[in-house]
Amino acid sequence: MRIRVCVAGLAAPMAMAAILLLGGAKNSTLRAQQPPAATAEVKIDNFSFGPTAITVAAGTTVTWTNRDDIPHTVVSDDKIFKSKVLDTDEKFSYTFAKPGTYPYFCSVHPKMTGKVIVQ
Repeated sequence: MRIRVCVAGLAAPMAMAAILLLGGAKNSTLRAQQPPAATAEVKIDNFSFGPTAITVAAGTTVTWTNRDDIPHTVVSDDKIFKSKVLDTDEKFSYTFAKPGTYPYFCSVHPKMTGKVIVQ
């Protein structure tokens, strides 16, 4: 009878371990199936944003990179986002959560303009 008690006593912890392992595998599978966060890039070069207009899905993070030899900023017309002054090779990112049109400019060089269209 002692052997049966020992085997029965081991069955419950083994079953619990199997459930935890399967649950962990299921969760990691779900994480693997989630799409990566959407990203888009805009280059700042030769006193312009390129591309000038970009269309992205809601939830996309747009990153501006200053490839110019002089400082620039990225500021939305309605001040929803505003970068610090970006030196050469510095970056600024903003995640667009809501659909809409977001015009922006460089506050150092206001004739430099661009637009993010979020769908």
